[in-house]
Amino acid sequence: MPGWLKALLIVVVVVIVLVVGVVIAGVYWISRNKDAWIAKGKEVMTEGRDFGRKTDNQGCVDESISRYKKEPGFTSTISNAIFMRACLDSSRPTRGFCDDVPRQMEFIKSAQWRVSQCARVPRRPGKRQQLPEPLQSGAAVLRSEDAERQLAADER
Repeated sequence: MPGWLKALLIVVVVVIVLVVGVVIAGVYWISRNKDAWIAKGKEVMTEGRDFGRKTDNQGCVDESISRYKKEPGFTSTISNAIFMRACLDSSRPTRGFCDDVPRQMEFIKSAQWRVSQCARVPRRPGKRQQLPEPLQSGAAVLRSEDAERQLAADER
């Protein structure tokens, strides 16, 4: 067997062993932390629902942004997305809240809208800005017939 083939096989075996090791370590880490993550998710969802019962859609967005400013980062972004979804689901509709939100399939308009929304939120220099998922998805939850019926009922 040529020397280059032996070296290639050794490299392939080492890479496979490393990948298997990382997968095993990841499964172990996830299994050790999943209960805490689930509890935290339920807690944040309850907070969002409770907050949403006392405010309107815009109040949910403002509170989510405020929470993100206090604690920016990956895990905070996930928590804020859960909070905002639960809050928006239980909050009162805000008239005109989704009027200028583009549909998901309007890619260019959607990107421009996201940039304009991010510009409204002061951020730390050098940090990438991301809107919470319910806003990124075009606030489809707010375009539901239930929200329209609620607005009509509020007008009466």
